[in-house]
Amino acid sequence: MRVDQFDFELPSDRIALRPARPRDSARLMCVDGAAISDHGVMDLPARLRAGDVLVFNDTKVIPAQLEGRRGEARIGATLHKREGPRSWWSFVRNARRLHVGDRVEFGAGVAATAVARGEDGAFLLQFHGHEPVEQLLARAGRMPLPPYIASKRPADAADEDDYQTMFAREEGAVAAPTAALHFTPRLLAALDERGIGREMLTLHVGAGTFLPVKADTIAGHKMHAEWGRIDAATAARLNAVRANGGRLIAVGTTSLRLVESAAGEDGTIQPFDGDTAIFITPGYRFKAVDGLITNFHLPRSTLFMLVSALMGLDVMQVAYAHAIEEEYRFYSYGDASLLLPNWTDCPLSTDCGH
Repeated sequence: MRVDQFDFELPSDRIALRPARPRDSARLMCVDGAAISDHGVMDLPARLRAGDVLVFNDTKVIPAQLEGRRGEARIGATLHKREGPRSWWSFVRNARRLHVGDRVEFGAGVAATAVARGEDGAFLLQFHGHEPVEQLLARAGRMPLPPYIASKRPADAADEDDYQTMFAREEGAVAAPTAALHFTPRLLAALDERGIGREMLTLHVGAGTFLPVKADTIAGHKMHAEWGRIDAATAARLNAVRANGGRLIAVGTTSLRLVESAAGEDGTIQPFDGDTAIFITPGYRFKAVDGLITNFHLPRSTLFMLVSALMGLDVMQVAYAHAIEEEYRFYSYGDASLLLPNWTDCPLSTDCGH
């Protein structure tokens, strides 16, 4: 498929620069099969069934953006994947001024040496000293807001809380699993009362999630790997949910991608601990996930391709046109959508995933 098939016009004023306050006051667009309806996030329990389980990502965003110098040259680095205890692959701004073997001073006593360069142009940075890298980043780093927000305003103190979910526990992400930003204790209590369960997994979201698709075709795009984990007990509980007739609803594309990475062809979810670079596009057959809660994504992005794989490209084009017309707020700090595919009513022409 061509990448331009996933393009659409989005007015710039639809991009949310701050989250809804309170978080659970955001809007919720439900796409059930091909039927579109408008709600609020607090209506979510009524849109789900008793016995369904929401699957959350408990990753925690680290202050992964650094500004430094190599001699007189200014160097910016955005960490995107841990390679070792003191090593991170990083996307580098002003990369033409950095070479393997160079030392970069990031201030606050934090320095790193570029020890390798990848085929994609990223550098492997080896941090100096003996302190945990997380402590170094706490001193010298800042919250890595998505480019479409950072280009319009700088990160500030509010983002330190706004850009973390209430489930954030396992440090290592450089982008938030933003669908879960809408959840609050009040919403969880309402879900509990409805009989809707929840499970946790970990996928450390990388900055590659923001990289534009530059290829003309889907086949020409390469995904960056991210590390994830589903322990054996969690995998067993997820399998039991489906065996008992419940649905697994992924909260965010990160949770969906990890569950699908861990699932066998028969739909059984296995324990998982390692990297995944799964690229879900129309024609993909979903094995374990029955629905998705997610925010609204960029045109031509891998995430819009993923939701089109789940629901059908035709359906999502109509849904996004509706969201734009109804002035939903887009992207990381924007509103939410609940996507529930109806596999039995899904014609093959829509590439809906089954």
